[in-house]
Amino acid sequence: MVIKKLKIKHMKWSAILLLLFLALGNNLYALKPKANDEAIEKKVNELLSKMTLDEKIGQLNQYTSQWEMTGPAPQGASAQKQLQEIKSGAVGSMLNVVGAEATRKTQELAVKNSRLHIPLIFGYDVIHGFKTMFPIPLGEAASWEPELAKLSAHVAAVEASAAGLQWTFAPMMDISRDARWGRTMEGSGEDPYLGAEFAAARVHGFQGSDLSEDSTIAACAKHFAAYGFVESGRDYNTVDISEHTLRNTVLPPFEAAVKAGVATVMNSFNEIGGTPATASAHLQRDILKGQWGFKGFVVSDWNSIGELIPHGVAANKAEAAELAINAGSDMDMEGHCYITSLKKLVEEGKVKESLIDDAVRRILRVKFELGLFDDPYRYSNVEREKKEILSPEHLAAARKVARHSIVLLKNDNHLLPLKKKGQTIAVIGPLAADKDSPLGSWRAQAVTGSAVSLLEGVKAAVADKNSVEYTEGTALTVGPRTFTQELKFNTTDSSGFDAARQMAKKADVVVLAVGENCFQTGEGRSQTEIGMKGLQEQLMKAVYAANKNVVVVLMNGRPLVIDWMAEHVPAIVEAWHLGSEAGNAIADVLFGDYNPSGKLPVSFPRAVGQLPIYYNHKSTGRPDPTGTVFWSHYTDQKKTPLFPFGYGLSYTTFKYSPVKLSSHEMSMGGKLEVSVNVQNTGKVAGEEVVQLYIRDLVGSVSRPVKELKGFRKIALKPGESQKVTFTLTSDDLAFYGADLKKKAEPGDFKVFVGTNSDDVQENSFVLK
Repeated sequence: MVIKKLKIKHMKWSAILLLLFLALGNNLYALKPKANDEAIEKKVNELLSKMTLDEKIGQLNQYTSQWEMTGPAPQGASAQKQLQEIKSGAVGSMLNVVGAEATRKTQELAVKNSRLHIPLIFGYDVIHGFKTMFPIPLGEAASWEPELAKLSAHVAAVEASAAGLQWTFAPMMDISRDARWGRTMEGSGEDPYLGAEFAAARVHGFQGSDLSEDSTIAACAKHFAAYGFVESGRDYNTVDISEHTLRNTVLPPFEAAVKAGVATVMNSFNEIGGTPATASAHLQRDILKGQWGFKGFVVSDWNSIGELIPHGVAANKAEAAELAINAGSDMDMEGHCYITSLKKLVEEGKVKESLIDDAVRRILRVKFELGLFDDPYRYSNVEREKKEILSPEHLAAARKVARHSIVLLKNDNHLLPLKKKGQTIAVIGPLAADKDSPLGSWRAQAVTGSAVSLLEGVKAAVADKNSVEYTEGTALTVGPRTFTQELKFNTTDSSGFDAARQMAKKADVVVLAVGENCFQTGEGRSQTEIGMKGLQEQLMKAVYAANKNVVVVLMNGRPLVIDWMAEHVPAIVEAWHLGSEAGNAIADVLFGDYNPSGKLPVSFPRAVGQLPIYYNHKSTGRPDPTGTVFWSHYTDQKKTPLFPFGYGLSYTTFKYSPVKLSSHEMSMGGKLEVSVNVQNTGKVAGEEVVQLYIRDLVGSVSRPVKELKGFRKIALKPGESQKVTFTLTSDDLAFYGADLKKKAEPGDFKVFVGTNSDDVQENSFVLK
C-alpha cells in the first residue's frame, strides 16, 4: 500500500511542496481569458447547424453506467438499450465511468459510431480528492487559507483527469446554519464571504487557467440554490426563505464561482417558496444566465427533473421536462425525461427549439473548451494514470492541508503539545486505529482503509513506540459501514471499558479519539441529535475519571454538541475527517511540529435545540435582558454558541491593539483603511487569522449584527508584531435592500477586528 510505505521527513515537506507549487505555476491562481472564444463559438454553431433534433436532445441526456465498461458487451435489456443510445448519439454525458481504460472504451462507442462523432463528457463526484484524500471541505475551510483549497482541488483534478474524467460535481457552496443537515461536511460553513472565497479558490484549482490542459477538469457549482436551508436540517426537504436571504446569504458563493469562470452549475433538489429549483426560471434564467451572464451549462441533480412529479408541480415526465427546460435546466441527469419527452414537446409547440439550441450550445462549448473535439481520448492515458495517482507529492500536499485544517478548541494548563519522549501515552477510542473514517464521506475512488490512523501517526512521531499503548474502549458502530447503508451504533457493548480505565490510570496522558464515523455525514445523513453516538460519552467519562490528563481528538463532519467534554476535558483538538494523511497531520499538531492555526468556519451549539445557529444573525427587537422573561433567549440554556464562528486557539498567544481607521468618514465610492497591530505574546512561533467584520447599524432592511468582510493569516515569531491593514470600499458595504437592488446605504457603521467573531476590538465610521 503506497500510503504505508511513504515516509516523508519533516524537513523534506517544504521542498516537495515548493516544487509542487512551482509546477502548478499560474494555473493555481488565475483563470486567464480564453483567446479562442470566437473560434470555439464558430465551431459550436457550425456543429449545431448539422444536428437533428434527436441529436440535440441526446446532448442533454446524461446516464450513469449500466455495466462494466471494460468488460464484455452487456446482456440485460436496460444495459443493451443504453449501449445503443450511446452509439447512436442519444447520450451527451456519462457519470460513474472511471478509469483511463473504461473511459476510452466508452468514448470510442460514442465517437466511432455516432453520425457526428460528438464526444461524451465524463463526470464524477470528486469532492475532496480522487484517490489522495484531502480534508472534507468543511474541515479544509477551517484553514482559512483559500490557496490550500486551490492546491487540493488541483491535485484532485490531476488524479481525476488521469483516470479519464473531465468533470467534477464540485465544489458544493451551500451556506449551512444547521448541523443536523448531513451535507454540512461538503461545504465551507455558515458565512457567505468565507464561502465565496473558498468557492472561487476551488474553481481555480479544478479548472486551472486553461480547461484544454489535460490536468484540469470542469468544475460544477452546486447546489443552486438554498439546499443548505432545508427545514429541520432534513435532506431533500422544503426551503422557504426571503428574496433578501437568498440574495445576501445564499447566492454570494455562486456568484463568486461564476466570476471565477466555473464551467457548469448544478441545480438543487429543494423547492424555494413552492417552486423546485430545477423548475425555477428566476434562479436559472433571470439570475444565473441573465444578471450574471453565465455561459456554461446547468445540469440537474440526480433525477431532480423527474422529482418534479413527487414535488407536485408536474403530473408526468413530459410536464417535468417542459418545466425544467423552459426554466433553464440544460442537462438531465438520470431523469430520463428529456430523452423521452422533449421531441414531442417541441413538435407540440410547448417548448421552443431555440431553447434546446441554447442548451446544446452551452454543452458543446464546454466540450470544445476541454479539448475533447481535438482529441476525444486525451484524458484516457493509462501510463499517466499509474504515475499520478497517490504520488508522494500529492500525499505531502494532503498532509500539509490536513494539519492547517485542525482547530485547537481547548488547551488548559498547556497540556499540549505532548512530549515525544519521557511520557507514556494511552491512545484510546473507537476512532483511534480507524483507517477508514478519516477518508471522509464522498470519498471518490479512495481505497477503503487506506488512511494513516491516529494511532499510526502517534507511534511514528514518538521516540519510543513502546511508550504508546492502545485499546479501543468501545466500538462506535456494529454491522456494515458503507456509503449507501444507514449505520447502526453500538449502544450495549461496554466490555472494553475496564481495559481503557486501567490503561488510562498507568499513562501520563490519554489521547482519546471520538466523534463520528465518516458515513454519519454526507448526503442522506441528517440527524435529530448531533452529540456523540453509541457509548462514546460514557467511555470518555470513564477514562476521565481514571486520568484527568485527557486530550480529545474529535473526528467529525459537522459541529457536535460536546457540552460535557468542553466543561471537563482539558484539551480538545477538532480534527474533522482529514483524509489520507490524517494520522500524521494530527500527530504533527499533538507533538508541536506544527502550531495549530485553524479557525472554525461554523458555530458549535451548546444544544441541538439552538439550531440553526450562526454568528451573522439579526438583532431582533428584544435582543437584551429586560429584567423579565420577555426578551429573545432560552430559559434553559444560553443563546450563545459553545464555540463561535472564527474561533481557534494556538500554542502561543496574540495581543491586538485598538482598531485604527484612516478616517471616521467614508464617501460613497471611496475607501477606508482599517488597521490593527497584532503581537505574538507567547514563547513559540505561530500563525493567526486576523478577522475583519462590519455592522451596518440602520438599513432599509435589518442587517446582521456582524458580517465578515476580510481576513488574513499572518505568521509571527515570539515577541514579533505586525501591522495588518484592510481596505474597505463602499462595495464591501453593499447589500440587497428593500428595493432588491445591491448598493451601499449611507449611515453609521461599526467595524470590528479580532481573533474570532466574538473576541474583537471595535471602532466606528459614517458612510456619506
